[in-house]
Amino acid sequence: MQSAQEQIERLTEMLVDSRRRTLELGSDLSDEQMMGPQLRIVNPPLWEIGHLAWFQERWNLRRITDEEFALSNILERGDELYDSMEVAHDTRWDLPLLSHEETLSYMQRVLDETLHKLHTEGPTPEADYFARLAAFHEDMHGEAFTYTRQTHGLPAPRISDYDPAILDAQPRGPLEGDAEVPGGEFLLGATKGMGFVFDNEKWAHPVEVSPFEISRAPVTNEQFRSFVEDGAYGRHELWSEGGRQWLDETGAEHPAYWSRAGDGWHQRHFARTVSLDPHAPVIHVSWYEAEAYCRWAGRRLPTEAEWEMAASAEPDAAGTTGRKRLYPWGEAQPNPRLANLDGRLLGPVDVAAFPEGDSAFGCRQMMGNVWEWCADDFGPYPGFVRDPYKEYSEPWFGEQKVQRGGSWATRSRMLRNTWRNFALPDRRDLFVGFRTCALK
Repeated sequence: MQSAQEQIERLTEMLVDSRRRTLELGSDLSDEQMMGPQLRIVNPPLWEIGHLAWFQERWNLRRITDEEFALSNILERGDELYDSMEVAHDTRWDLPLLSHEETLSYMQRVLDETLHKLHTEGPTPEADYFARLAAFHEDMHGEAFTYTRQTHGLPAPRISDYDPAILDAQPRGPLEGDAEVPGGEFLLGATKGMGFVFDNEKWAHPVEVSPFEISRAPVTNEQFRSFVEDGAYGRHELWSEGGRQWLDETGAEHPAYWSRAGDGWHQRHFARTVSLDPHAPVIHVSWYEAEAYCRWAGRRLPTEAEWEMAASAEPDAAGTTGRKRLYPWGEAQPNPRLANLDGRLLGPVDVAAFPEGDSAFGCRQMMGNVWEWCADDFGPYPGFVRDPYKEYSEPWFGEQKVQRGGSWATRSRMLRNTWRNFALPDRRDLFVGFRTCALK
């Protein structure tokens, strides 16, 4: 068990590291780029970093109760500028925002006062929870900031953790075949005693899962290219009603950022256009595209329960699912040998890489590389009770689709097999792909 001083040091390290990454992601951008063009799917980066500081201040310095907050003694109009639930998305480009320099100063002051409060008042359970909430919130926005750079075609970020040598010892190429999962009764969700978890993971509850077969790896660019070249974007029988409407609205003919030239298919990766890597997972595809691919391939998307079972369950002597693992590979914390996380490789890699991170059933890269779409709508687990940050999950139940696993840009400290991400089914700016299941 950690001492109070060790807890403070760990929380300090986390908060400082989250802020370091945020600053790295915007360090090379001009004032014009810090605003960017107005789009439905991303925020102006200048607004986003101010929102991060505001969120940390609100929950760590201004909170009186879970429902009441003191006025800011740092930024008089902060709530009017940075409260994401009150400030309409399409107005964020027109607000009288702080300058870049003023925003950085605000961010530093909030962080300094948060750390001072931690060191003087100690790591109470409440202080620990809200410090982690602020760090993880900043980590999530860090990934959003990263895909914003991709959306705008900006150069790849200068991430100090970048280490391409990680790949030197990794296998390359495809990974074919399915893993057989015996099914049975399974506890879906987080169990008490796991530490910090979000409200949408609470709590583990029994579900009955039929035996199923799930692909050992996500769908690759090469596999998805066959779908594209078979004219699947023009074959409306492959698409659901929502998918056909999405096609009509977008005119899509291939995944986002793909292009075709004389020597084959290419993909824009930040500001550079590169040859399509055949064995990397397809990325930047919507749920509708994943669904249509499955129909074309005679497959289906995994349910959320199937995904979590394949990632976390261990078969017992009877061949059914026994205890759950925290991560696909076991209980050890993520590291660069196990998964492509933390932005260390600045993009997805071949699906054969990171065999040490396999699940008990032999599924690879169930954590990192790309988020993976599941079949399910995002909804509450039985007995759902919202956490103090009530806007995190509850407003989004219903229309969003579940994503699991994390991407190459996701911070590893946030993740576990029970972690649930979610997005509208038309989103393909995200670092998301999918794996498939055999039809029952």
